Amino acid sequence: MKMAIVILEIVMAIIFVLSSKISNQIISIFHDKYFADIIIPFGFYFLLRLIEKEHPKLKSWFIKAILVFLLCALSETLQYFGIYALATVFDPIDYAMYGVGVILAALADRQLFKKIFSFWE
Repeated sequence: MKMAIVILEIVMAIIFVLSSKISNQIISIFHDKYFADIIIPFGFYFLLRLIEKEHPKLKSWFIKAILVFLLCALSETLQYFGIYALATVFDPIDYAMYGVGVILAALADRQLFKKIFSFWE
């Protein structure tokens, strides 16, 4: 499973870099403002999968989702107060984007990747 998660994280990084080159103005604006706010929680969720054997409470998708969302929301709240964590500009829409990223990760984990990760174990 660790190899599958490492590959997933590398693929997400490649997508992030390559998608920044898109010349379509609307997609470019979305990428610049919100793409990282979706993909970072998605990646964090799967990083927690790497340590769930050592921390059994993390086996629940719901616990992982809540922890990741709270971490990202804390980062955004700190930005509001001028303390920079993960980014430097406060945007209240980022909270929704973090939620989207966490929900997509949980859905992917429970539906799509369940079969893939069982193959790697």
